[in-house]
Amino acid sequence: MPGLTDPVDRSLVDALHGDFPLIERPFAAVGERLDLDERDVIARIRALLDDGTLTRFGPLFDAGRLGGAYTLAAMAVPPEAFDRMAQIVNAFPEVAHNYARDHRLNLWFVLATPAPEDVDAAIVRIEAATGLPVLSFPKEREYFVELKLPA
Repeated sequence: MPGLTDPVDRSLVDALHGDFPLIERPFAAVGERLDLDERDVIARIRALLDDGTLTRFGPLFDAGRLGGAYTLAAMAVPPEAFDRMAQIVNAFPEVAHNYARDHRLNLWFVLATPAPEDVDAAIVRIEAATGLPVLSFPKEREYFVELKLPA
């Protein structure tokens, strides 16, 4: 990862991994736990996002419980076009994140929409933008595994 050589950044990422305080000034509370100023916490998060160490910072919503839908999707992207295709896919507001896999289907992403009927439309738009087919793997069964990785 580009920016996690700084031990303070590593501690900050660990502190942001779950149990984020839902209060008026959450960054001040996180900073207090780490002996950092609120502005420093915000600046460090911004820097980690800017340099690509963090790709996203924000809540995860259960689209299904909110009346929407989501699916796991995959594409077979030529290696020389991977970075460009990942940027195109990430530009869609329905895409939470994507990641590379060492497989024929090498670009995977989670697609969440406000209504179940919007999933197919989003896939069609992504296919049009990339020129590549998108395979959809909707959830059949749900498991909860809380994963917290130390930075």
